Amino acid sequence: MSQLAEKVQQELIKAIDNDELVLPTLPEVALKVREAVEDPDISIPHLSKVIGNDVALSARIIKVVNSPLLRTNREITDLQMAIGRLGINYTCNLATGLAMEQMFQATSDVVDRKMREVWNKSTEIAGICHVLCKHYTRLLPDQATLAGLVHMIGVLPILTYAEEHSELLRDSISLNHVIERIHPIIGEKILRTWDFPELIAMVPNNYLDFSRDSAKVDYVDIVQVATLQSYLGTGHPYTQLDWSKIPAFAKLGLDPSQDLHDDEDLSAAMEAAMGMLQ
Repeated sequence: MSQLAEKVQQELIKAIDNDELVLPTLPEVALKVREAVEDPDISIPHLSKVIGNDVALSARIIKVVNSPLLRTNREITDLQMAIGRLGINYTCNLATGLAMEQMFQATSDVVDRKMREVWNKSTEIAGICHVLCKHYTRLLPDQATLAGLVHMIGVLPILTYAEEHSELLRDSISLNHVIERIHPIIGEKILRTWDFPELIAMVPNNYLDFSRDSAKVDYVDIVQVATLQSYLGTGHPYTQLDWSKIPAFAKLGLDPSQDLHDDEDLSAAMEAAMGMLQ
């Protein structure tokens, strides 16, 4: 590891330990949606009103409900109908995940490019998570999708730090090393600060632990397998691992040698799932 990466890593860990790291806040619309859904008596018209204040988010939720993955014979053109079709919890998780795209923007071109790259990778993995969850588990696809969208949220404060430290920004190898080492710790801290449920909050800090073997399948397993599947056909180091020794595959009941894209139905479902998040 370079001296610069070592120095930055120590500074960030110290800031985390001392609660001095400035963590991002959820976009206002996501906060309001999550707050509204905490009310056990929440109605579809009320939730529709909360989301309706964000025109772009409303349009995207309607787009999702009409996507090949979820659509029925009848096209849905109205937000209330969309929420009725998806259900309140599904809508809340989807709105939270989609609203986060607003956070992946920066003032400098270099950081902005990196943030777009992270967001695009997150939507790809979230789409695979949705399909894995639906076909191989009894867990909730909307939760799995959200887990995929937030698993790299810890990258944001590191890139914000890099924007203010030009020497790190100029050294892409050191920057990538710091991101790789630190983002899981920061990611978990962010999700706990946002009061995300435990099953989602634990994802960032565990999804790269390929020896992890929990008692039963969970969202960490889904994000882990989705991450590995996303690198098939590339020269990424993850493709050099012995996947047959990774417990998450067995828990999903998935053959480690199987490329999901080889199954036409699964491949189409993944494309549809990724498309609905873009």
